[in-house]
Amino acid sequence: MNAYDDVAGFADAQWTRVTGAGVDPHEYRRVTGGLVSVADWGPAFLRAGQEHLGRAEGAGSPRSAGTHLLAAARCFHVATLAPYAEAARAAAAADDALGRALAVLEPGARRVSGEGFTGWLRFPSAAPGASGASAVSGASRASGADAVGTVIVVPGLDSAKEEFLDLVSALLARGLAVFAMDGPGQGVLAATSVLVPQYEKVVGRVLDALGVPRAGLVGLSLGGYFAARAAALEPRVAAVATVSGPFRLDWDELPQPIRDMVARRTGGAGAAREFARHVDLTGLAPRVTAPLLVVDGGQDVIPGVTNGEPLARSAPHGTHLSVPHGDHLLGNARPDWLPRLADHLAHALTGA
Repeated sequence: MNAYDDVAGFADAQWTRVTGAGVDPHEYRRVTGGLVSVADWGPAFLRAGQEHLGRAEGAGSPRSAGTHLLAAARCFHVATLAPYAEAARAAAAADDALGRALAVLEPGARRVSGEGFTGWLRFPSAAPGASGASAVSGASRASGADAVGTVIVVPGLDSAKEEFLDLVSALLARGLAVFAMDGPGQGVLAATSVLVPQYEKVVGRVLDALGVPRAGLVGLSLGGYFAARAAALEPRVAAVATVSGPFRLDWDELPQPIRDMVARRTGGAGAAREFARHVDLTGLAPRVTAPLLVVDGGQDVIPGVTNGEPLARSAPHGTHLSVPHGDHLLGNARPDWLPRLADHLAHALTGA
């Protein structure tokens, strides 16, 4: 049986990832419970997102409208996780819904785009240590004056900035400004670009655009490789964390669905094989001198993927956090790693 023929198995495999990204578990079961095949996945979640847009239009307050728009953004992104001819439409809808949500909920958030990247720069609502009631003014929030540091959130092979909203919230709560981005071949840029291994160049352009002298990076899934590589080669990276990031890939051992996904995101089978050849941190790991936290799930076992323990061992200031029951992206184990990761970045950037 083709991996994409078993819709129930596919839905079960995505369960912790999608609910960990903030999709309501009951809604997830309702949407996926009526699917006949994986081909129905994209249209079903596109409809779910559109339902949330309708609720946003009829909401009784800006806060409720923004909440529905964030739910729509998540659903539209989830629509892209299975092969889908309208994936570009869904990614564009997710991008639009997130922008509309932030316009309502966080007027100080800024869209920042450049060569090979786009995303949202968001600021903490109050200075660290201040009471929740003393929200900063729009002007000071927009300038980032109350942020104690900046973190860039890097997505992976088929993830996007809309997937990690709760991670962003945890970082904002620690007084950090956060730039959640899509890079080449990711999210809303997947329709017009392909993945590139040289992500340090993308991060460098992001740092230039943000105008910050130093920043932290957190990379998730394949984004863990991108973040570690950037930390090795871009001297302005002052702290780094990876979640379910590969140390290296062995193309010949990768499951066919992952090969297909890499091919879609890189422009073909030949390009995919070449891309996978670059995903090897053996020579770069000793050059990651910034404080590094590597998070792995003990149940995240994918043939052809070497998890991050060698990265933590080889980096001068690396720490490995293995959560035995954690799966890929550890959506089933968030209390075991998310607070520690957010604290790691906050402490490394502030010196506290």
